[in-house]
Amino acid sequence: MARKILVVDDEAPIREMIGFVLSGAGFDYVEAGNADSAEEILLLEQPDLILLDWMMPGRSGIDFARQLRRDESTRAIPVIMLTARGEEDDKVRGLNTGADDYITKPFAGSELVARIEAVLRRVRPDAGEEPLRVGDLVLDPASHRVFAREQALDLGPTEYRLLQVFMSRPDRAYTRAQLLDLVWGYNLHVGERTVDMHVSNLRKALDAHDLGHMVQTVRGVGYRLYGGTRPC
Repeated sequence: MARKILVVDDEAPIREMIGFVLSGAGFDYVEAGNADSAEEILLLEQPDLILLDWMMPGRSGIDFARQLRRDESTRAIPVIMLTARGEEDDKVRGLNTGADDYITKPFAGSELVARIEAVLRRVRPDAGEEPLRVGDLVLDPASHRVFAREQALDLGPTEYRLLQVFMSRPDRAYTRAQLLDLVWGYNLHVGERTVDMHVSNLRKALDAHDLGHMVQTVRGVGYRLYGGTRPC
């Protein structure tokens, strides 16, 4: 079962961007525009982690984080603060409310996912270790290994991460720009031709097991991992 993240931010474009990143990394998510809406959601379901904006109208993220830590029903939910305030004193203040981590805006999607996974591993060691399975492919995050038709697949770290993104949402088409964000982050030295090169490397590795057809080019868009059986 996919882990669920509650995203609390008053800016809809930021919630949309975060939602895209989370979906691409295999997370489910629910969003709230303020602390009151988040509180209503928490009455109905308990997420695995909360991404909480510091500066919001009404109750601030800091005040809401304090409330989460006082309430027995939400005390154990890990919280990552999101804020444009990057001063050291602000970070200390945020962490002193009981937040588990602190990310300064703007941030790369790959950094966000890495920080979420790190917090989940720290507070819930068994979270996020379920293997991903698509057809004859199995990706095991716990061992960082990939198996194609039950045989170990030798992949470089970038190809591994690329395949992990694809397997998290099989049949979903990703643009090169989206893959750059999800796999490399905002690295100004990496361009779209680099995406093509690593996709080609991934295909070659899968071809050795007659599975190269699973990585498909979507004309005018980018790439996807085919999640069904091989077309006739």
